Amino acid sequence: MRFQLTVPWGIPLTTGQPSAAMSRPCQARRDRSRDDESTNRPRDNRLDTARPGLSRCAHDLRNRVQLRPVSAQDEREALTGPPSIYDQARRLLRESPDRLPPERDYRFPTPPGSGESEGSDGPVLTRAAAKDAVRAALIPLPPDAATLHRRLASLALPSRPLWVVRSAVQALPLSGEDQDAARTLARELVRTGTTVTAVLVGLALLGRVGEPVDEPQLSLLGVFSQFVGLAVAALDRIDRASSSVTWLAATRHLPELRPLVRAVRMAEPDTVRTELLALVVTPRRIGSETAHRIAAAARLPELLDRYPDDTELLARAARLLVRMSCTRDYWADLAAYPDARALYERVVTRAGLLPATLAHHAALLALALDLGSGTGVLLDWVPGEREALLQRLRTLLAEPRWADAVETGAGGAEPEQRLWTGWIRRTGRRPFELPTPAQRLRFEVVVGEPVDREPVEVRILLDGRPLVPEAFGLGPANAPEYLLDQGRLQAGPEPREVQLAEASCTEGCCGALHVTIRREGEEVVWDNWRRPALRHYEQDGGDELPAYRFDAAAYDAELARVSADRSWSWSARTTARLITAQLAEHPEVLLRWEARAGWVTSGHQDPDTVVVTFWHLPGLVVGDERSLIDGLQFRWEVADDGRPPEEQAAAVLRRLAEEDPRTYAKFCGGNGALAKELGYSWPPRNP
Repeated sequence: MRFQLTVPWGIPLTTGQPSAAMSRPCQARRDRSRDDESTNRPRDNRLDTARPGLSRCAHDLRNRVQLRPVSAQDEREALTGPPSIYDQARRLLRESPDRLPPERDYRFPTPPGSGESEGSDGPVLTRAAAKDAVRAALIPLPPDAATLHRRLASLALPSRPLWVVRSAVQALPLSGEDQDAARTLARELVRTGTTVTAVLVGLALLGRVGEPVDEPQLSLLGVFSQFVGLAVAALDRIDRASSSVTWLAATRHLPELRPLVRAVRMAEPDTVRTELLALVVTPRRIGSETAHRIAAAARLPELLDRYPDDTELLARAARLLVRMSCTRDYWADLAAYPDARALYERVVTRAGLLPATLAHHAALLALALDLGSGTGVLLDWVPGEREALLQRLRTLLAEPRWADAVETGAGGAEPEQRLWTGWIRRTGRRPFELPTPAQRLRFEVVVGEPVDREPVEVRILLDGRPLVPEAFGLGPANAPEYLLDQGRLQAGPEPREVQLAEASCTEGCCGALHVTIRREGEEVVWDNWRRPALRHYEQDGGDELPAYRFDAAAYDAELARVSADRSWSWSARTTARLITAQLAEHPEVLLRWEARAGWVTSGHQDPDTVVVTFWHLPGLVVGDERSLIDGLQFRWEVADDGRPPEEQAAAVLRRLAEEDPRTYAKFCGGNGALAKELGYSWPPRNP
């Protein structure tokens, strides 16, 4: 019986028939042997040489060689070389239940000596140098895949070349006949490529010049984690439903999506509807992009047309729209969903079919906020269409049955009912009160859907269009306490740089949107914008944002109006604002205890609680500029007791002045060494 050697990277080798693929590790082994002899180092003699016909190096335990019977396919592969990655993907899916990738990760391994980075001679190139090298390998375009394989084999690329390949191909000049040649090369690489880098090049090229006929190959290669990003990007240009199925199938941290993916692939509308309704659409599980991909994969507008009287499906569509338009996520994906406008039209025009419940009221109000001042404004609307949908929602939610739902919910025992009731009462008319026609500049404080824990933000509308999602999109606009209460939007003769929005992950991770504000005579000027490079712009941030000029008197009046309007706030949030102002005016209150004020707020997690934080720095005196990270952070939670916010804030200030707050606040972070020195448990327990 003949046997085959199987090495970890999946290249089968038949015994007695050394192949070119085997020669590279063999050569490396011989090189190591020569090095051992020259340096008198002991060799690794843990080799099994008992079986005849096996080369010493091929049986090296480093390669974890295993013996198994040889099939006809194995013999063919030994003679013709390794199978293409595309063929391996087809085999993997054939062997997988329901033709879906497994819940564990599929990752094509990079073999030593295969021309990928680990086997290349010389130091690994930096990302910038690697990008230039890959681009040079594509100019002029190789006549075939084999030529490109040879060019890439000589490059010492980083171990994960995705960014390098994507950037190099994006910068490649393609026009006219070049596009046809690039398309031909890309298809050959995708179908016959045997290395990760070569297939990535093919996928990146199809992302620029792909056509509908390429959809099956792109979808198939999406089973590998290295390829799913480029495969989905290429499919997005061709068929959003297909790209979304590929994206969802690769979302392995959400196994509950697999039945829906299976139903979509079977193209059975009844099953798709059933699985869609079975999903639990919560912020923790379904983010903005996931909601977009679910709606696209299920072809949700068409599904609603198929079941026009299905109120459960209608409510689920509304909920997915709410999740798509959320601003708290890293990216609001509503604008990336091609059928967003059609879905909005279906949901809003049929919203009257929904039962008048508190949850449905909250969902429809969230959609109204988005249509009035959020990402929904940026969709490609027919003139007057968006305004008509807003008017429909205004008329519907003014009906007595919806008002009754709010009153009924006010007495509910569930936390969600209390959150929704208060929010609807404060917010219910705000999205319908925007001026028409739109002002040149409008500031609008918006409190997002509370159960989803959406943020409180100052939306900035320029000629009716929301600035932050259009120019930034990686997080919401900053809070009113930051932009309004601290006077950051005020314009003076000296230029002032202001952060208007920050990425949901933090500025240090993914950046922020900054602008410089100054007053020039009778005008206020916003210019010198700073923002990170974003995925929906060209590289390096895309087109520069223009300078905006506003009439100074109108600017000051608008800023005064929004600053005076506190109808959006609730009791504990107002109390927190008053405490913040008093501590800023009287720092000596905390300085007595060698402490400095931190942030003070109230959020949706517990809207009836004020959270006061402060930092303790031993020896702190007036003018001490030590960093807060040298101290210890404490957190004091104060329950709203129903008194006017002014009285509650005064009571908090009195206690801070009279009692050492470290005796009743909870230690929650800071300098570990100092914490141990002062006898605090480290790390601190979450409060």
